[in-house]
Amino acid sequence: MTRLQKNTIPVFLLSALLVVFLVFYFIRKQKKQPLRSLPYYGEKIYSGKRDTVYHRVPDFEFMDQSGKKVTQQRVKNKVYVVDYFFTTCQSICPLMSNQMERVAGKFKGNPELLFLSHTVNPEDDSLSVLKEYALKHHADPQQWLFLTGNKKALYSLARKGYLLNAEEGNGGADDFIHTQNLALIDKERHIRGFYDGTDSTDINRLMIDIQLLLDEYSWKEKTR
Repeated sequence: MTRLQKNTIPVFLLSALLVVFLVFYFIRKQKKQPLRSLPYYGEKIYSGKRDTVYHRVPDFEFMDQSGKKVTQQRVKNKVYVVDYFFTTCQSICPLMSNQMERVAGKFKGNPELLFLSHTVNPEDDSLSVLKEYALKHHADPQQWLFLTGNKKALYSLARKGYLLNAEEGNGGADDFIHTQNLALIDKERHIRGFYDGTDSTDINRLMIDIQLLLDEYSWKEKTR
């Protein structure tokens, strides 16, 4: 074996090891990356710089079942799920609340995730009534909030903020929202999914999408 051949062997081995290391690193990094990204919902606005501005849930102010004020600051840097219900409903609301309870149980204690259930009947759903309803569904008051407040504000947010109801209305005395739709909101308050709260299969999809969204944020944080 010539001197040149002897010097070539270590270089070849080092090159091979480097390739193996890079392939291994790439595979591990890809495994941590979410399988897919969720879509954005709502009207898009294109700025002069060709940037896309997605629909964003506006500011709000309500009260939760514990009597605490809840604003957009409460959901800052949180992923959250929203629905609209009323405590005396005997049709779709019990099904929706049971499904929300199932999802809340799966992600119990996750500091990045909240659940916001808004009453459509603030006249009757007082704080004490909401608290009793929350206890019935084993809701953690730190993670699952039952909200009440001004009816017009609640209804406007449902229609123009969360896009959960397409019917016209101003939140007046004769206005009433009754929808089984749930929405998944990201940390920037963009809508990332809609789901039928009475359909267990669709709620299974919601749980998958929640994890995808959480994984997306985790991956972005690690790759900064």
